[in-house]
Amino acid sequence: MKSVERHDAAKADAARISRLAAVVHRSVVADALNPAAGTSVEPAEVAEMVRAVDPLLPTDRVHAAVDVVLAHTGGLGSLDPFLADDSVSEIMVNGDGSVWLERSGRLRRTQLQLASSEVLAIAERVLAPLGLRIDRRHPVVDARLADGSRLHVVVPPVAVDGPCLTIRRFKVNAVPLSSFADDQVVGLLDALVRRRCNVLVSGGTGAGKTTLLNALVGGIGLHQRLVTVEDTAELRLPSDHVVRLEARPAGGEGSAGVSIADLVRTALRMRPDRIVVGEVRGAEVRAMLAAMNTGHEGSLSTVHANSPPDALRRLEVMATGGGPALPLTVVREHIAAAVDVVVQVARTDGDTRRIVAIDEVVSQRGVGDPVATRPLVRGSDVVAQPSRWRRPDPVDDW
Repeated sequence: MKSVERHDAAKADAARISRLAAVVHRSVVADALNPAAGTSVEPAEVAEMVRAVDPLLPTDRVHAAVDVVLAHTGGLGSLDPFLADDSVSEIMVNGDGSVWLERSGRLRRTQLQLASSEVLAIAERVLAPLGLRIDRRHPVVDARLADGSRLHVVVPPVAVDGPCLTIRRFKVNAVPLSSFADDQVVGLLDALVRRRCNVLVSGGTGAGKTTLLNALVGGIGLHQRLVTVEDTAELRLPSDHVVRLEARPAGGEGSAGVSIADLVRTALRMRPDRIVVGEVRGAEVRAMLAAMNTGHEGSLSTVHANSPPDALRRLEVMATGGGPALPLTVVREHIAAAVDVVVQVARTDGDTRRIVAIDEVVSQRGVGDPVATRPLVRGSDVVAQPSRWRRPDPVDDW
């Protein structure tokens, strides 16, 4: 009963702060300071305005109101301190206004409670400069913050309890391949990349697929031309010759969207040595398989799946479901010819990500049979060597 009362009190307090901040923003900040004209808004000035409107407001609540106002005029308001904390890997705002953080693989609720208006103000602050909209007609939006972190926003009617916001932090520090596996497995992966095998990284949400992809590219010759294709640009590849392409949804003013599949086809015309697709989720898998089968050896991508065989089955489903229907036998032949190995990464203990399996894709037993795999790595042990390489000598890459 007490927890319900505390929750109701927190919601009432958040609503009061939101109403107060709206009054300050409209009547004082927007008119007197006029940030649209280029005048900066200082926290101390906003605090004076808040006290003028509500002289009896406690000091901690004054600070909360200031954060809400600043969320409308610059930064991410109440969430800025969490973005400044390097130990925070994910920030989640639920429909009830509660704010949760992920630190070291563990979720914890904060004492912060946001009103719906503040959540929407934070989202609009990020989305407006990017030409994106969030409203009932466009209730789900993905975007990228200036530091590369990923923002995902869902609003009603899709989000039943209120606007939800998720920020997945972008980690600036590169993680070496040795953090994912022991020396023997690292040596095998390095050889697979240098000898231009096509690699598919598989894993669940937050397993470290993008981080592993960055680490794998460290084995590519620095002179090679890499073209990356992503839904939201996250890859930071250690190479001097990288062309980064990012998909774009259709705009609210009628601007055309650019899909992952469009960008993969664009990448093929840009003379790439290798193509790196951040993640395949749908029809773009056809274009990716075509690229791997048409001379762009050593390409890499990721997919959500729980095991290497499951990853190949997911490719089948995506390839048969997008665009004009393709026979399953044809799709399986394309997968078997395009993908050389599947690397499975998983979160094993808290915030630790490890490679738990590597499977080689082997030739089908018969026409139209499911694509088969052969284990190369199980846990930390290399149990077999690849039966084929795209290039016999890694010196070709250098």
